Amino acid sequence: MRYTADYWMHHLQLAPHPEGGAFRQTYVAPLTLRREALPATFSGDRAAATHIYFLLRNGDYSAFHRLAADEIWHFYSGDNVLIHEIREDGALHTHRLGAAPEAGADFHAVVTAGSWFGAEVAPGGAYALVGCTMAPGFDFADFELAHRGSLARRFPEHLELIARLTPAPAT
Repeated sequence: MRYTADYWMHHLQLAPHPEGGAFRQTYVAPLTLRREALPATFSGDRAAATHIYFLLRNGDYSAFHRLAADEIWHFYSGDNVLIHEIREDGALHTHRLGAAPEAGADFHAVVTAGSWFGAEVAPGGAYALVGCTMAPGFDFADFELAHRGSLARRFPEHLELIARLTPAPAT
């Protein structure tokens, strides 16, 4: 049986995420890492690890953003998802996450801390249900949402992709 995005939204009790898509945090490690033990990119204590369910529908996107820690994406259900990662040197790497190794998909992908990245369901797909794990754990203090203009000025070679995966500027 192939489940639908609506099934997963209801069954997993997902809610809208500020970067797009829908999510629910499912794990926060009870172990706390003290600020003094973390790199300078962290502004305070963090859980040792966190995990969320994350769902994207065709036409939705996870807007370009960056994080202070590596993020591991895991594929669970649905169609392939493309995770577009722009590294500090401007190199673009697109991870294909899914259950179709013949199409170059993997069950997991790692996005490097500090890279700008966004995600979308691969063309022709209906939805993708994934999980995202971070260690040290996620905290919104370590989350930076991209501004279309400044990201496009920094990486003009990726203008079309940046325009597609960032909110339109307010008028």
